[in-house]
Amino acid sequence: MVLERPGGDAFPEWAPGAHIDVHLPGDMIRQFSLSSSPSDSRRWRLGVLREMAGRGGSAWIHESLVTGAKLSVSAPRNNFPLHEAPAYRFVAGGIGITPLLPMIADVSRTGADWSLLYGGRTRASMAFLDELQAYGDHVQFRPQDEFGLLDLKRFLSDPVPGEQIYACGPEPMLVAIEATVQHWPAHSLHLERFTAKEVSTTEDVAFEVEFAESGLTATVEPGVSILDVAENLGLNVFSSCREGTCGTCETPMLEGEADHRDSLLTSAEQAANDALMICVSRAAAGCPRLKLGL
Repeated sequence: MVLERPGGDAFPEWAPGAHIDVHLPGDMIRQFSLSSSPSDSRRWRLGVLREMAGRGGSAWIHESLVTGAKLSVSAPRNNFPLHEAPAYRFVAGGIGITPLLPMIADVSRTGADWSLLYGGRTRASMAFLDELQAYGDHVQFRPQDEFGLLDLKRFLSDPVPGEQIYACGPEPMLVAIEATVQHWPAHSLHLERFTAKEVSTTEDVAFEVEFAESGLTATVEPGVSILDVAENLGLNVFSSCREGTCGTCETPMLEGEADHRDSLLTSAEQAANDALMICVSRAAAGCPRLKLGL
């Protein structure tokens, strides 16, 4: 899907790894990675997989969206930035290739060493093959019906100093990657999740939240999110996915300890307790009160 602004106006600047919110009928908001070139300020390209068991967003795009239709979109946000490194290994599963495309173009242009392992159910289901074939031996195409599951152990063996891994795709693949790279240096792995990961949680209990900037305090009951409470109080909060994957509702935490239930912050970031995603996270067990910068 290619987006252009009315009158040919330029889009805001963005960097590889960025995504946008797309507002669809029925108050649906969906996040899609930008897969075009950041240097092209007139066009934004999105890759949209038709999810047969999805929530209806991709189905509407595939079945009802027509050329020339107008859509509202957000400014780009980037929770998956490309860090400068001497070498990269990219792993993509299915439509997870989309955020990696501008990264690959960028590192290829700068001359960094890189390789891509790209899998999908079938070769026909794998998007952007023609574009990637231009990179030659840098890319390994591994459709499952021809090669089986991705050989992550072989592809992610023996890291070189400073090398970084960027991966995006279905949750089982990302979990397998996390298990495979335990021998890599800390902070080598960067993941982009399209859906929330499974998080082990304790039973919800009520706790108090203080919104420091607003001067309001409220109780967050079991089954109710901090985001729900903030919205009911009329606070100016931003949210999108409501499942802890997009980062829109990230809020500074001034006091307290959180039960982090998001799929975005790293373990180190969660342990620091500097911020939390108020759409899913709560106060930790034994912490009766959180003070937030909202």
